[in-house]
Amino acid sequence: MIAASISDYRELARRRLPRMFFEYIDGGSYDEVTLAANVADMRALKLRQRVMCDVSKLSTKATWFGRDYPLPVALGPVGFAGAFARRGEVQAARAAKAAGVPFCLSTVGICSAEEVSAVAGDLLWYQLYMLKDRAFMEGVLDRVAALGVDVLMFTVDLPVGGARYRDIRTGMNNPGAVGLINRVMQGAVRPHWSYDVALRGQPLMFGNLVGAVKGAKQIDEFMPWIVANMDASVTWKDIAWVRERWKGKIVLKGVLDVEDAELALQQGVDGIVVSNHGGRQLDGAASSISVLPRIAEKVDERTTIFFDGGIRSGMDVLKALALGANGCLLGRAWALALAGAGQRGVAHVLELLRKEMHVAMALTGVTDVKNANRDIIDAA
Repeated sequence: MIAASISDYRELARRRLPRMFFEYIDGGSYDEVTLAANVADMRALKLRQRVMCDVSKLSTKATWFGRDYPLPVALGPVGFAGAFARRGEVQAARAAKAAGVPFCLSTVGICSAEEVSAVAGDLLWYQLYMLKDRAFMEGVLDRVAALGVDVLMFTVDLPVGGARYRDIRTGMNNPGAVGLINRVMQGAVRPHWSYDVALRGQPLMFGNLVGAVKGAKQIDEFMPWIVANMDASVTWKDIAWVRERWKGKIVLKGVLDVEDAELALQQGVDGIVVSNHGGRQLDGAASSISVLPRIAEKVDERTTIFFDGGIRSGMDVLKALALGANGCLLGRAWALALAGAGQRGVAHVLELLRKEMHVAMALTGVTDVKNANRDIIDAA
């Protein structure tokens, strides 16, 4: 199968991954109402086609935190990516580096920050949760700062984990011997994955959590510690705790309410991500794109706004920029491409987005993405 779109990579990923990992990428929480709304509400937005504009020169350049990037997109944090392809975070980071865009490593990535930094260089961003084990958090902040990471993406919409029915049905979180047998059985029907990832991709564990759980060598051995350390008591005052220990940029990921956007700015953060965690947390919450305009109007250029949720094409990126985002984070888009075709797939998705953005810009009369605004959205 020759992939021509992000949807095609979804099909390649479905064919190549053990069922539990495909459903983990593809699924959301509960009945997946919010997951579906992220895509449906984005598709419902219509662009105004304009003609007779000079679109011979187009710029997709974005500027965040004083630095220019060739595309207004970054690879957002995705957990377990090293289980989708051999040393998956490294492969994705290489593709991001070649395209000149940031790669944000998840705390629960398979590859460690040190391993990814070796290929991502100064394009590496890092994602962190507020954990009960503050000493461990301080250690992580020191480690990634020593690697030259400047942007910390602080995820705030996961005080508790959402109920993801697909993961329950596939046995994704089954511990011990039961989980091992389940993985072996699902891997047996995906021999290429078993050889390339399960065998050649070792060690398959959370590289950034090594040392937090003594003697842990398998993914499921880390899970009790992860669940126990999600801090449901976190409040806005905890941002100050992070700020005292992190001298770089802080971007809050998971803002979905106008009031919370204002409170985030009061904490002095450098950016926010308008996000509902890809529909993986509160099912029934609004789609990210439906709240973006209200939040952008409230923030009124006082901070950098990133967007995620429902990006499936370059047209979607342009729509998000038009409604107030300064940039977009890719999640499923790059994870599915990685699972389907490794580094080559991620590189292809970034190139697809660039080409699709060029077409959408040319046909809406937008010559610079920084000038995209609500005028290009058909109000009807």
